[in-house]
Amino acid sequence: MKKFDLNIEKILENWETKHAVREIIANALDEQILTNTCEIEIFHNNDTNSWVIKDFGRGLKYEHFTQKENDEKLYTNGVIGKFGIGLKDALATFERKGVGVKIVSKYGDITLGKSQKSGFDDLVTLHAYISEPTNKYLTGTEFHLTNISTYDISEAKKLFLKFNKEPIIENTKYGSVLQKEGGQGKIYINGILVATEDNFLFSYNITLLNASIRKAINRERTNVGRSAYTNTVKSILLDCQSEAIGNALSSDLSQYSYGSNHDELKWIDVQEHAAKLLNEYKKVVFVTSAEIEQGTDLVNEARQGGAEIVVIPTNLRDKIAEQNANEEEENKVRIFTEFVQEKNENFEFKIVSENELTITEKEIFSKKDQIFNIIGGKPYNIKSVVVSETMQKDNVTFLQSAALWEPANQRIIIWRPILRNEQEFLGTLLHEIAHALSGATDATRAFESKLTKLLGFFCKLAISN
Repeated sequence: MKKFDLNIEKILENWETKHAVREIIANALDEQILTNTCEIEIFHNNDTNSWVIKDFGRGLKYEHFTQKENDEKLYTNGVIGKFGIGLKDALATFERKGVGVKIVSKYGDITLGKSQKSGFDDLVTLHAYISEPTNKYLTGTEFHLTNISTYDISEAKKLFLKFNKEPIIENTKYGSVLQKEGGQGKIYINGILVATEDNFLFSYNITLLNASIRKAINRERTNVGRSAYTNTVKSILLDCQSEAIGNALSSDLSQYSYGSNHDELKWIDVQEHAAKLLNEYKKVVFVTSAEIEQGTDLVNEARQGGAEIVVIPTNLRDKIAEQNANEEEENKVRIFTEFVQEKNENFEFKIVSENELTITEKEIFSKKDQIFNIIGGKPYNIKSVVVSETMQKDNVTFLQSAALWEPANQRIIIWRPILRNEQEFLGTLLHEIAHALSGATDATRAFESKLTKLLGFFCKLAISN
């Protein structure tokens, strides 16, 4: 019989038995992936009253205890373990917890025991005792664990996606989005649980490991900090394209105004992606709380037209609006301003002839000719001034517009109720003449300059008279 000093200098005092079992299961699963062999087995042997963890790979050698890292594992997708480190930690934990261990492979049987450290007779350390194999033809490796409870085995299995069986909703090149089971979201790295999140919408299995994650996978492999995996979780979500993910994200996003959405939906890039996905699969209009207050009737009109109304934060609305400015029409996300613009583009005016106006309306409307005479005649690009029973809503305030300059038809359209008040009509007409002369929209320097000149002209005239 040979003996081998495991040279374990630092004992992981915080490890429970389940963590040690986890390492054995992880190594077995890694071997299964590396060798493309049968599913591992975990079963209770009633004859020996022991739990057995068995893989069907190449068989464990005691030399594996000396390997601090294994290139094969480091550079193979889907595995996380490193021969030697996790295994020795597990053996030390078993010894500390009083769990009996026997490792069986075609290369020999290995048990544990305390022995004097070579060259230091006063030091007693944990050793592996290697004897001739009881089965030279055994395929794979068997770990026989005695004095261990079914509960410890069950708790260890809960640390693996494989045994938790959280359904995969969508796979991406960065990892998978999983249907969360229970109250907590779980973060897996290559199928091993490394963290939990109390306020995550989903669970995640990260399969593409970046430098931050590799660095964060500490020796204990527990309680990996959120900062290590946040960017990868974002990348997973932003790579999702399914309607299922879009529905779940947008449904959670709609809770924003109540402050009850999950943590993933507090990231604005994920919010934007959720909006894009939902926009692709559903008839939806995204609105802010302020827009609901300002344009209640329009929101109701959108809802009555079959659109789903989703409330979003203002900063997300602004970000989408910025993106929409660079998008083709069919790719734009339908925020409220887009809906109002679509409505206005398809709006039909109900033009009223002068003969249909009341005597008072006719008298007020006729003052337009005096206004044009005062400014030197009707501008060349204003072909007509007409009255309409109906009027578009303003794109900014979402209120009923008093009038409109329509460049395409070179006409000023006045909303009929404005003709009830002469002063309101004259002010409105001047406003639209300024639009026609400047060719600019509201709140622009060109428009304000032209309107100021018109007002100054009329003020001077009024003072002179």
